Amino acid sequence: MIILGDIGNTETKICLVNDNKIIKKFLITSKGKKKYVLNKYFKKINFSQVNKILFCSVVPSTFKEIKDYFKKKTKIKCYELKELNLRSILEIDVNYKQVGSDRLANAISVSTKNKNFIILDFGTATTFDVLIGNNYKGGIISPGINLSLNTLSDKASLIPRINLKKISKVIGKDTKSAVRSGFFWGYAGLIDNLINLIKKETKKSFQIIITGGFSELFKNSIKTKTKQNFDITINGLIKASKLIK
Repeated sequence: MIILGDIGNTETKICLVNDNKIIKKFLITSKGKKKYVLNKYFKKINFSQVNKILFCSVVPSTFKEIKDYFKKKTKIKCYELKELNLRSILEIDVNYKQVGSDRLANAISVSTKNKNFIILDFGTATTFDVLIGNNYKGGIISPGINLSLNTLSDKASLIPRINLKKISKVIGKDTKSAVRSGFFWGYAGLIDNLINLIKKETKKSFQIIITGGFSELFKNSIKTKTKQNFDITINGLIKASKLIK
């Protein structure tokens, strides 16, 4: 059995995997102390059956806390993805120290010699990652939708917090509909435009994979055909875990 996890800025996803299949999955907040929550989920786990532990993380303090927790439970080392020799399975054409390990996990998940991918992740930031064959070329980081919504509400006294949803008309008739239109159609336009610019710059065609919370909202609202995959990061960790001997 393998323990895999994706530590994001907002939430952490942890999965138990057996024979390359996710058998259990749970989400915890990436903020605050983790010991009580981890004890809750792992109290029935027989750690003698665990042979690998691997996380990708963009929050070093949270990874350290989780790593220390597992250190008390098992002698199996808890690895962070970038500790592994990823270049043996993926060409990485970027500054290795600065690229998020979650983005590398996503690239590893779908990498193949004969196809090109753009991976669009609606997380705390909205990221685009470009994979040409087995070569991770880099990507784009734009403001996350929730982060932008909350910042607008916090900084503008007369704009309330809203839940983003699909809106059919572009011109809003009140504050809520105007904000919804700006964010829904604005991000739809941003997505289509950046995908087109990537195609123009690379002179390549791509399959588009979307993941993250707002992928459901935008999957049928942009001009580009997409495929949704909520487990892309964990699937990348499953592939990368084979590097652990």
